[in-house]
Amino acid sequence: MSFDWSSGKLGDFIELKRGYDLPQAKRQPGAVPLVSSSGVSDRHNVAMVKGPGVVTGRYGTIGQVFFIEEDFWPLNTTLYVRNFKGNDPKFIHYFLKTVDFFAYSDKAAVPGVNRNHLHEALATIPPLAVQKGIAGILGSLDDRITLLRETNASLESIAQALFKSWFVDFDPVRAKQEGRTPQGMDDAKAALFPNGFDDSELGVVPRGWRVSTLADVSANCGGAIQTGPFGSQLHASDYVESGIPVVMPKDIQRRRVDAGTTARIRSEDADRLERHKLKPGDIVFSRRGDVERHALIGEREVGWLCGTGCLLVRPGPSFQSSSFLSMTLDAPRARQWLVRHAVGATMPNLNTSILGSVPVVIPDTKVLEVFEETISTTEARLSQNSEVANTLSSIRDMLIPRLISGQLRLSEAEALVA
Repeated sequence: MSFDWSSGKLGDFIELKRGYDLPQAKRQPGAVPLVSSSGVSDRHNVAMVKGPGVVTGRYGTIGQVFFIEEDFWPLNTTLYVRNFKGNDPKFIHYFLKTVDFFAYSDKAAVPGVNRNHLHEALATIPPLAVQKGIAGILGSLDDRITLLRETNASLESIAQALFKSWFVDFDPVRAKQEGRTPQGMDDAKAALFPNGFDDSELGVVPRGWRVSTLADVSANCGGAIQTGPFGSQLHASDYVESGIPVVMPKDIQRRRVDAGTTARIRSEDADRLERHKLKPGDIVFSRRGDVERHALIGEREVGWLCGTGCLLVRPGPSFQSSSFLSMTLDAPRARQWLVRHAVGATMPNLNTSILGSVPVVIPDTKVLEVFEETISTTEARLSQNSEVANTLSSIRDMLIPRLISGQLRLSEAEALVA
């Protein structure tokens, strides 16, 4: 740390203020972000604070810190920085991420942060030029992460639009039934689709396609549906700092595994639980709580473990498109089916029998093959972008405390992220 850094109380460097109440009934449609203790939660037509600003939770979710570019309305469950006292707002956003807010909260059932106590926290702040340099390095990482996630959202939208057109709205079949050429499809692909429909227990389906269940699909293709390891097979003492990732329900986001949150076990423990190791094309479901969520397993996750609290669906080596199956299980009809059939009075639960009973419409084999060929590149890019975003997030999280404390020089950090 350089000698020109300033030490004092947090209140010497910034002033925090409680947010403002805005009941749901008084909210009006608009573009102004309403910021709660968990981030932007709604919109309104009036702002209370000029941006850019920094907000953190006062009640509810404690410890998260949000940087808001535009004018905003901080809700009364938050504290916001009313006065930066000449310090860089983006730097203060990162600085507050290093503060232990729980040390300044009460011990009630719903803990709350005391602003006056927080102002008494000891702080050491670099000069403004260094603040801007630190904020620039960390901000560039955040920008790259945001771009990757936005790219993935666009790719996912494209993939979902294709899936919906072929397998939900049956656009190619309807076009052929009406004597039209299916849009955006060459003759060879169009020839794979029938030109009419049959009735089924799920409603009309393209002629020649069949209604099945997830269990039958897996069994007929050499796969299986199984429960993750029991708690007696994995103990708290088995988890280590680095090792083989274990996929838990908390790690499942948007049909992908968030590697940044996975717990890990030693390789010998993973070998002991060999039958739970993941393969490409596997699908891992959350077994409790948000039972609609699942992750499609790609090359990155090969050899990782399906964890406690999850169910593993292995479509089998002869099934032509795990991407199709994943999107089918993510479609509204399947998600609603799972919620309706889950058991448990206080928390929804799935078991292998319930999950295996999900009805699915299985297209012609050639249609599945063409869909997988079409979508596989997109799925690979989605996985790759997620992996890069997770890596950048890990680098950012490693840099924040080191830069904020002065343990790492700006030049050293710049070399790491170049």
